[in-house]
Amino acid sequence: MAMSSTSCCSGLLAKRSAAFAPSPIQQLSLLAQRCNAINLAEGFPDFPAPLEVKEAAIAAIQAEFNQYRHVQGVCEKVAEAFENTHGVKVDPKTQVTICCGQSEAMAASVFAVVESGDEVVLLDPAYETYEACVILAGGIPRYVALDPPHWSLDVKKLENAFGPCTKAIIVNSPHNPTGKVFSHYELGAIAALCCKYDCLAITDEVYEHITFEESKHISLASFPGMQQRTIVTSSLSKTFSVTGWRVGWAIAPAVINAAIQNIHVKLTDSAPAPFQEAALVALQSSPSFYVQLQQEYKERRDFVCNMLIQAGFSNFLKPQGSFFVFAQLPDKCPLNDVDYVAELIKEAGVAIVPGCGFFHQKNWTTMPAIQDHPASADKLHMSEQGLDMAAISGSGVYLERFVRVAFCKDMVTLMAADAAIKKHSARLNSPSA
Repeated sequence: MAMSSTSCCSGLLAKRSAAFAPSPIQQLSLLAQRCNAINLAEGFPDFPAPLEVKEAAIAAIQAEFNQYRHVQGVCEKVAEAFENTHGVKVDPKTQVTICCGQSEAMAASVFAVVESGDEVVLLDPAYETYEACVILAGGIPRYVALDPPHWSLDVKKLENAFGPCTKAIIVNSPHNPTGKVFSHYELGAIAALCCKYDCLAITDEVYEHITFEESKHISLASFPGMQQRTIVTSSLSKTFSVTGWRVGWAIAPAVINAAIQNIHVKLTDSAPAPFQEAALVALQSSPSFYVQLQQEYKERRDFVCNMLIQAGFSNFLKPQGSFFVFAQLPDKCPLNDVDYVAELIKEAGVAIVPGCGFFHQKNWTTMPAIQDHPASADKLHMSEQGLDMAAISGSGVYLERFVRVAFCKDMVTLMAADAAIKKHSARLNSPSA
């Protein structure tokens, strides 16, 4: 009997490929497309990018900048902006690599420094790309759980994850999915451990310009002793609403940057040429652009937080940065995150993301009691009745009680989602339901 092509090919797969399988998030994305749902799931804006940046890209295409190309001027603007923002001087010729988005910058950075058996500390919940990069490099992820509801970093718990095999820690601030901005104290503690254990920090700083109120982004590279042991990755994508352009960068010590650059060239050769030209314009934006960016995202954040409160959500950190809200499901909701999202798509026509895809540890500690984490109402929304401790104990159920809502959308989109969710809630609460 002839063997099926599927059976034959599966035996040819590399073992590492078994670590990557379709997630519930991908399946729900397909469901959302079939239902034509309002998209508050994926982290890309549905409003226009800045006109002058788009015009620069169009001009570059018309000028025939359509072949492989390295635009050194982008490196110079990245270095200049980093020094102006963080006070860290960077050599654009030897310490900056332009990549195909932050994702490639992260992958090339991890491939450059992580070897088989090296341990890499990751902070949970975490964006899934980090673990994938570590596994593909042959490294071993070591997860440290952030403590809800503020997603604070327990320094003692963090140090327990460091050891003689630790090669690096990956830090994302402002943080996806929680909206947390790591404090100066937390970043200082990470810096101290990197120096103590002689390891690297690899940072994802793509939301660096999207912060609110008193929360300000600080790069780990700016701490004493850290410039020579930090790889910074970022991109145009989030700041300039051009997630499809794939222009990002890595900033690293010269020896490490040379390795990142060599890997980048072997993987993709160069970032898209016309969009590199547009990056020159984007990276020269005036301070008023960034002020307006924060003001507009603050309006969207506040609208979505209020929408969630009215929908029965009461336990979530009001985002300090990024453009996501990470909210625990209402105590009265009997569904897990995947089922809740599926129902919201089918019944309300609104798509959000189940939180389980961001958690990587099988067991989590119990959610702390409210009194252990005091916060003002402006920072944290908690139910008056407190938390359902039984529902979120360290059994793993806790991992299924969060959803992520993106507010990087036009206000028209957000208002449509609000109306759809209210209509759905009214149906659920009607006597005939």
